Amino acid sequence: MAVVTPRVFVSHLAGIAVFDPNGDQVGRVRDLVAMLRVGGRPPRLLGLVVEVISRRRIFLPMTRVTGVESGQVITTGVVNMRRFEQRASETLVLGELLDRRVSLVESGEEATVLDIGIIQLPARRDWEIDKVFVRKGKGGALRRKGEVLTVDWSAVTGFSLEEHGQGAENLLATFEQLRPADLASALHHLTPKRRGEVAAALDDDRLADVLEELPEDDRVEIMGKLAEERAADVLEAMDPDDAADLLSELPEEEKERLLGLMRPDDAADVRRLLAYEERTAGGLMTTEPIVLRPDATIADALARVRDPDLSPSLAAQVYVCRPPDETPTGKYLGLVHFQRLLRDPPFTLVSSVADTDLPPLPPGTPLNEVTSYLATYNMVAAPVVDESGSLLGAVTVDDVLDHLLPDDWREAEMHGPPGAAADREGEPDDGR
Repeated sequence: MAVVTPRVFVSHLAGIAVFDPNGDQVGRVRDLVAMLRVGGRPPRLLGLVVEVISRRRIFLPMTRVTGVESGQVITTGVVNMRRFEQRASETLVLGELLDRRVSLVESGEEATVLDIGIIQLPARRDWEIDKVFVRKGKGGALRRKGEVLTVDWSAVTGFSLEEHGQGAENLLATFEQLRPADLASALHHLTPKRRGEVAAALDDDRLADVLEELPEDDRVEIMGKLAEERAADVLEAMDPDDAADLLSELPEEEKERLLGLMRPDDAADVRRLLAYEERTAGGLMTTEPIVLRPDATIADALARVRDPDLSPSLAAQVYVCRPPDETPTGKYLGLVHFQRLLRDPPFTLVSSVADTDLPPLPPGTPLNEVTSYLATYNMVAAPVVDESGSLLGAVTVDDVLDHLLPDDWREAEMHGPPGAAADREGEPDDGR
């Protein structure tokens, strides 16, 4: 039987408490942040504006929300305390959508927005606005006359972006469905001015994914146009190895300044990677592979592998280590391939099926030997272990390919989808 995700109306969220997993209060919800889209499509809900104890208002992404129920919001516990600043592409749901005058598509009647319904998409962490509660008539929201009804988002007009409007918002809405590599191609073909506008309007996670796919010159250019605190947020959202690659392209003074603005744990991971030569196992690895303790079961491993944010190469195998579970770990014991996880009962301990014979790579292993290792053992990822036996990370085949291809391979491949070069081929420019 399919699980139906309950709808939440935003008026019920205003002022409710936000808690971390331990039950400690983080703050209270003061608004919701959404991104409007063209064509009457339901807006995507980006996150919550939360007022913390110090009265500072911060942004809490919906990806950090694990539950909205019983008059409270539960988070993962990871909260960025930087002050919330609304971006050009963002709309405040309580502050800007409620009391808005709209028109009903079917009848053309005017109506006033009284409330907004949000729902979590099935099998995803994304949320979107799907319902609008309105009162018919030309009077304000406090007027008691006029029929009230709940309609689909697409059943009203007066919210969505103009189809032929200018600005980063319209471009962003057009590009929203593209894969990160395709969006990177589209950005590459825009003028520098337009590229900066779209990059500034993307949320941190989306921009992080796109930066990983852009040529070096474009990445440096975009980072140079971001405010330093925003740039640090984007670096935190990137995989540590990609963040290290990007920082290595910046001047030393700027690199240190950005590292100083990052959360200490994230900065520590990146600094460890920057300490290794670029074309070695240590310089190529990611510090966030799937690490499990010996007493974890195959069911535990499969639950971790299902994480939609993992790349296929990282999800291909898990690494069994003694505590601590984060890199650098305790003693590395072996790895378990995804296929093996599918062949054994869920209650089986991962330590009992781990491959302990495959030798791990030292961090100083040069690129050509890493390549030979992956080819010899038919692997898509390889463990990197230091002299003490601790797992430092994993080298994936996609990172190896990035360094085997010519330096300009991204730029050479960026032909992009039709219409990607909008600014160059007919899109009006406002001249700002």
